[in-house]
Order: sequence, then C-alpha cells, then structure tokens
Amino acid sequence: MAHSPAGRPPADVRAIPLLSDRAYERIRHEIITCAIAPGTEISEAQLCAHFKLGKAPVRMALNRLSHDGLVRAIPRRGYRVTPVTLKDIHDVFELRLMLEPAVARMAAGKVDAQRLRALDEVCRAGYQPGDAKSTSRFLEANKAFHVEIARAAGNARLADAVEQLLDEMTRLLHLGLGPRNRSNEMQREHRTLVKALVRGDSGTAERICREQIEAARGMVMSAILTSSTVMSVSLGTVGRDAFQSQ
Repeated sequence: MAHSPAGRPPADVRAIPLLSDRAYERIRHEIITCAIAPGTEISEAQLCAHFKLGKAPVRMALNRLSHDGLVRAIPRRGYRVTPVTLKDIHDVFELRLMLEPAVARMAAGKVDAQRLRALDEVCRAGYQPGDAKSTSRFLEANKAFHVEIARAAGNARLADAVEQLLDEMTRLLHLGLGPRNRSNEMQREHRTLVKALVRGDSGTAERICREQIEAARGMVMSAILTSSTVMSVSLGTVGRDAFQSQ
C-alpha cells in the first residue's frame, strides 16, 4: 500500500472537497431546475447511485444545500427538497421589489455595457417550452444578466444577496414559464433596461426593473394557479421519488 509523503493526507482524502463541490453543484442544479421536484424526498444512497459519487462528498453537499435552504433533513429518513409555497413566491418577489430596483438605480452609468449585451445575446436565443436544457440555458443567462447589474452597483454584500435571491427565483421560473414562450418579452425588457443603465438614467432603470419583476410575478402566479401539474408539484407537501424513473 502506497503511503503519502509525511504531513500530507492520502490522495483520496484530499479529493473529497473537490468531489463535494462537484456533488453540490450537480444536486443544486437539479433542484433549481426542478429536475428534482420541490417536495421530493431524497436520500444519500439515492444521490450516490444517481450521480455515481461516494457517501462523503454527497453528505457534505447535502449539508451545504441544507444551509442554503434548498433541502431539509428528515430524521432517520433522509432529506426533502424544500417545497415551494404561495408564501415563498410572495416573499421572494417582495424581497426582489425591495432590492433590485434600488440596485438598478445604483448601477446606472456604471455597468459594463459589453458584458450586459453579451449576456442579453444568450437570452435572445430564447428557449423551447418543454425543453429542459434550452430553458436552463436561458434562465442561467437571465440570472447572470441581473447579477452583473448588481455587481456594477458596487456593494458586494448586496450583490451576493441578490445572487442568492435569484437562485430561488430561477427555481420559480422553471415552474412558472409554462407552455408559452416568453423569451421575446424578456429580451425587450432587457434591452430597454440596458439602454437606461448605459445612459445613466437611474430613475428609468429603477422603474423598468420594477416593471420587469411585477411582470415575472404575474407570470409565475398565473402558472401556479392555473396549471394542475404545477400546483401538484410545487405546493404538495409530500414529494414523489425523483429517482423512480431513472
């Protein structure tokens, strides 16, 4: 058996943090994109088999996800992906309306226009309703667009708070985009916001940002309240086994 140099842990031990990061990103991605539906019960054994990872990195990843509020421990049973409730939707949008219009005002005249336009270009590709991969790419670009504006405002803590909030928002949008392709509307909203930010029009940037958030809230609420599929997935308290069909 090979031994590590004195003072250095074995290679397999050193690899655990890297594997933990990989496990965290992959599980988190499936939760945020609703590939693992809100309310679903999951276990370490299921996740290890699904992602072909060992117990230690999966356990560390679940601890991080629990800290993020994306999963909750169930004593002697495993974990449950945090359900999405009507109150969650209300709270997320209420907080967005408090933070993001103010961020847009602060960022006016300070943004990297080239970077924003590059992100908007990804959004212009749109998405195909029902196509999980194209929807995921579109929503990741949409999130990056808004995080870039938050970074431009110059307050790192505020930007971090907005980024974490937009992770929750992305999960809601995966539930709320529905069968209607809304990418053209969102692209127009982005372009008008970029113009206001570039010319330093803080009042208009704040107003447009507020209007965009209100429109997104209406879209999500409409999907939640009119789709029996979304209602059963997002508001149920007992989730299905996400891995039965794997």
